Amino acid sequence: MKLVFRILFFAVTVITLNSCGGKQTEGEGSKPGKEAEKPAAAKEEGHGEEGSSTIASLTPEQIKSVGITVGTIELKNLTATIKANGALRVPNNNKANATSLYGGVVKTLRVQLGDYVRKGQVIATIENPQFVQLQEEYLTIGSRITLAEQELQRQRELNAGNAGALKNLQNATSELNALKARKASLYKQVQLMGINPTSISAATLTSALSVTSPVSGTVSAEFAKIGSYVDVSSPVVEIVDNGLIHLDLQVFERDLPFIKVGQLVNFTVTNNPQITYTAKVFNIGSSFENESKTIAVHCTVTGNKAGLIDGMNITGMVSVDKAMTPTVPNEAIVEADGKFYIFIHTDKQPEAEGEGQGKTDAHKEGEEHDHVAENKGHSANMNFEKIEVAKGVSELGYTAITPVGQLPKNVKVVTKGAFFINAKLSNAGGHEH
Repeated sequence: MKLVFRILFFAVTVITLNSCGGKQTEGEGSKPGKEAEKPAAAKEEGHGEEGSSTIASLTPEQIKSVGITVGTIELKNLTATIKANGALRVPNNNKANATSLYGGVVKTLRVQLGDYVRKGQVIATIENPQFVQLQEEYLTIGSRITLAEQELQRQRELNAGNAGALKNLQNATSELNALKARKASLYKQVQLMGINPTSISAATLTSALSVTSPVSGTVSAEFAKIGSYVDVSSPVVEIVDNGLIHLDLQVFERDLPFIKVGQLVNFTVTNNPQITYTAKVFNIGSSFENESKTIAVHCTVTGNKAGLIDGMNITGMVSVDKAMTPTVPNEAIVEADGKFYIFIHTDKQPEAEGEGQGKTDAHKEGEEHDHVAENKGHSANMNFEKIEVAKGVSELGYTAITPVGQLPKNVKVVTKGAFFINAKLSNAGGHEH
């Protein structure tokens, strides 16, 4: 009996313990605190990133340090153009060599490379003893002509009285004519020397002559130095008038039908592609240049000519039609997620952090928010809005764009530093409030 009683007591104890354990587990799982925490946590994790802002605010210090520049959307003809290479040329009638018509030794040289000279300005002086002899002959020929005239008069009188021979009269006439012709020749020679024949006297004889500039322009080359011998075949300096510089484009045969006189040409110099110059077609060649199978197209440079020098290589774009399209510099366009954007200056303010999410950083009682100081700090900043555009053709450092939306009139576009603004905007968009 005792054994049966012990077995029954053990079984009741086990059943009682199992029942208590099940109730405890069910009680723990039904606590309201735990159930409330799970949706809250899920809700907090579900608070994903809101749509990234399209407006960036930069301080003056950031703008200066990065070198951000603002410009306008320019209208350029990039949609219908022909690309061609060429070189700058100065016509031969705007080039000249300063030479001396008489040989001599260079005594002084008054110009250097790069100097601008005017027509008639003295370039150098040369010396030669023969210059003195030529002036001396011009002075003495006058007295010889006087003597020849007297002899001719005497022979006429003798011949009139049948006392002289006709041959002597003829010789006297011939001698006088020869002396007069020689005087006229010496007169011109002295003039070519740069000396006024009427001012020559025994006291004004000179052994030095001046070499003058035949045109106005810039000294591009020097061929002589002090002490060297020069004559008509050896120029002293070369002078080029870059004011009438023109452009020679080498156009291929397939593009020739699209070239017309009067078309506009935008070109850049190889050593400075940042600056764009303009020209206009005024003549089209009628023969091939050497073996390149290209035809020379001559263009007059219009507008700014600063920095253009004869012989510079250029890359030109010939405008086939007059279709103009909005363009911006290549640096003004940024790419993100397969789309292209530009940044424009705007008065819009970027979204405040926590806006539209239910602010969790509300001010405690007694705390004051300095709105005046905050607004003052924002007023000094510049705001830029990100605008999506469609890219077109790119030439000469510019790209044609088509804004997806409507842009304000006279809008200012970031032409340099757009990459920095985009990076700053991307970093701000990844911040979790």
